[in-house]
This record gives sequence, structure tokens and C-alpha cells, in this order.
Amino acid sequence: MTAPHADGHGTDELCDEAVGLYARALTQGRILRSAAAEVPCLAEHALLTADPRDNAWLRPVPPTSALARLLHPLARDILDQVRTADLLARTLDTLSALADEPADLAIRVVAGQSAIQAAIDASLREANDEVLTVQPGSTRSPEIIRVALASTLPVVRRNVRLRHIYQHSARYGSGLKGYLAQLPDDLLQVRTMERATDRLMIFDRKVAYLPANPDRSAALEIRHPGLVRYLAQLYDVLWAHATPFGEPLPAATPGAPVTAVQQSIARLLIDGCTDQTAAEKLGISVRTCRAHIAKLMHTLNATSRTHLGALLVQSRLAEPTR
Repeated sequence: MTAPHADGHGTDELCDEAVGLYARALTQGRILRSAAAEVPCLAEHALLTADPRDNAWLRPVPPTSALARLLHPLARDILDQVRTADLLARTLDTLSALADEPADLAIRVVAGQSAIQAAIDASLREANDEVLTVQPGSTRSPEIIRVALASTLPVVRRNVRLRHIYQHSARYGSGLKGYLAQLPDDLLQVRTMERATDRLMIFDRKVAYLPANPDRSAALEIRHPGLVRYLAQLYDVLWAHATPFGEPLPAATPGAPVTAVQQSIARLLIDGCTDQTAAEKLGISVRTCRAHIAKLMHTLNATSRTHLGALLVQSRLAEPTR
């Protein structure tokens, strides 16, 4: 890619004005130096040369000579790229011989929601032992619930065990309760936690799926045994710290004038999180998060967000529940 010229075009390009002046110089045999001075790309590409008889005039370089001069750097760049591509091909060919298994079998990118759902459905059909999932966020639309049930019901009929981790905020949505009501209690375990990782699915501890980008338009399908084992161990740690769905949520610190959720938001604010980031971490909407912040400000008589931060530190409201 060429750097932009002062006239708005690349240094390897000729503007229309330059082409016009060069054509006029070819027709007339020469052109005033002052006229060419306003079109610097003519001089940069050496299309004009000084008139040996009169310094005020410039003579055009023959088109064949100009073309050869212009094509030379392009041909050199193409040759360099071909050499680089050949070197990379030979290097990667050597490295591929060292791999124990093809990389595409260990980790592959699945792009598009339909392709992601198809890959997950295929893994669900192959599952024989257990399915582990982390599902962050709070809202579950009817369409999401319908798709989830259509995929999950055939699995539980094969006596495959399910473990789901949601965020605390999902407890208050009717969608999740409706989903859980249609699955057998003996095969399903659900826990919630305040802050969860991004979405994660593990099938029989053999294949795992996680988002490949922030908007979840692509996913990573992981079949490398070591990496899947690590993700499963991480899941077990999260599960141990999560609260069973049927048990009450951890309460605020005894004597605290705010709720447990507001204490959580206070901790995130002290850590420097924005309203948006705090809401995402807790799986609630930004509007709900700001409503809790407003209650914190009212409770502590804070006059500004900066003042609130100082008061949170002084009041020790953000300290973890013991």
C-alpha cells in the first residue's frame, strides 16, 4: 500500500492533471517548468527532464523509457513477495512434519451462528456421559429457550448428565425457570455465581466450544486433549464456588446498608470498571446497574461519582463478605 500523496493519491500513482500535462508536453515537445511545478508527481516519476537550451522549459521523457522506469520497482516488489511466499511455504512444510496431529483436528474456527449451532448439535448427539456449560448473562429469549430445549431433550433421554452454571441475575428471569422445569432433576444440576467466564461448553471432556470473538459470531471448537482437560478443570473450580440454584444467594455483609448486588457493584467501581463493564460482569443491564449506583450514592450521600468512589473506600462497603 502506497503512502498518500499531498494531492490525495498514492506516490505510485499519476493524477489526471499530471497525465494531461505529460500528454501536452509530448504534443508540444516541451512545457514550462512553472506549469509542471504545480504537479509534483511528474517530477517524482521523472517524466520530464530539463531542456538543455532553456532552463525555463522541460522536455518529456519518451513514454517507453518512462514506462520501464515506472515498472521496475513494481517488478522488484513482486519478485520479493514471491521469494517471501516460497520461504514461508518451505518453512511451514518443515514444521508441519513435526506436528503429532493436524492442527485443524485440534482447534478449528467455526464462523456464523448457524454453523456454530450445527457443530454444537453434532457434539450433543455424540455425548454419552456429561455436558458442562457456562452461560453468562441474565435474559433468555423464548427463541433461545426453544432452541436449547430442542437440543437438550434428546440428550437427557439418553441419560446424559447436565451441569449448567449461570449468573445470579439469571435467577430472576422466567425463561430459565421454564427451561429447567422441562428437564429431569436427577440428570440436571444448576448453580449460579456473581461473575462468570464467557460462554463455555464441554462435551464428555473431549470437545469444548468457546467464543472466538467478542460478538460471538465465531467459535473455537477445541479437541486437543490437554486443552480440553484444562478447561474442564477450570469448570470444576467455578462449579465449586457457585451457589446451587435451590439455595438462597449470599447476603450482604451483616449490618451493611446496601444489598449484596450493590456491594458487588461497589467493588467493581473501586476496581475502575465503567457502568457498561460492571453491568456485563454481573450479567445485568446498564440501566439496572446505574439504578443500583444511584442507590449507593443516595445511601452514602455522595455528591458525585468521584465522591462516591472515595466514600466507598472509606466506608469499607466494598470489602468481600466473610
